[in-house]
Amino acid sequence: MKLSVIIPVYRVEATLERCVKSVLAQHVDDMEVILVDDGSPDRCPQMCDGWATKDPRIRVIHKVNGGLSDARNAGIDIAVGDFITFVDSDDYLADDTYPTLLAKMADADLLEYAIAGRLSLTDHVYDNADEYWLTTKAYTHTFAWNKIYRRSLFSKVRYPKGKVFEDVFTLPLLLRQCCRIATTGNGFYHYCFNPEGITASADGQQLAMLLDAHLTSNMPMDDAYYMHLLNIQIDVWEQTHNNISLPYRKVSLQGLNISKKAKAIIQNLMGIKTLCRTIRILHYFKAPSRW
Repeated sequence: MKLSVIIPVYRVEATLERCVKSVLAQHVDDMEVILVDDGSPDRCPQMCDGWATKDPRIRVIHKVNGGLSDARNAGIDIAVGDFITFVDSDDYLADDTYPTLLAKMADADLLEYAIAGRLSLTDHVYDNADEYWLTTKAYTHTFAWNKIYRRSLFSKVRYPKGKVFEDVFTLPLLLRQCCRIATTGNGFYHYCFNPEGITASADGQQLAMLLDAHLTSNMPMDDAYYMHLLNIQIDVWEQTHNNISLPYRKVSLQGLNISKKAKAIIQNLMGIKTLCRTIRILHYFKAPSRW
């Protein structure tokens, strides 16, 4: 079974070599590595071509800059593997991660694996996408890159151009096509925090896009998921003062810590907007940024 590894490349001169080396060292017999130069204005295009001359497993696409979604889509369009995975070019893989993961893909349509220092998973198989979504709190780790996908999942799915938090829009579409989803504690993806990335620098309008991605996903919601979205809604309102888009839901207080319980009580009794206003007042008096 062939694996296609898609690596979008844009302004990553300092980290590209580490990333590519970690992928090529995976000891996968049948693998192609697709480097998508997304119109990078630095030396990355030449670095990609240099790698292609050194290793026949590497294919290079040079394209006009279109953003991360467009770069991933360009890789998907030419991938020939039975399975697809993604690596961001400022990240890297632990040694021999892929061989162990591919051995678990025989009956799985999608496999999610651990992120070093950030996400631990157990070995489990889910025959129901809703159960996977809620049990693992997958809505908090919708990342494209710590997963292996059966290529057929992308037959009618692409990442949305012009959207931030594109993974949140896309993962539910892929999950709806899955018969079996697996998680494993084996292997490690090494995520390297980027202070200029969207996760660190999102403004109110971009966070509103994130909230919209969740609310239009048609995935099931429990109280834990609702509380996660409530935090996003608070941030959106505080930065934009737009109308509240999160539907009201009465939340059980059972099992909540003190800060979450306080939020839930105010929200249950007086509504989401009153909660947002209360937190804004606390912020005004230099209260902690997050309860």
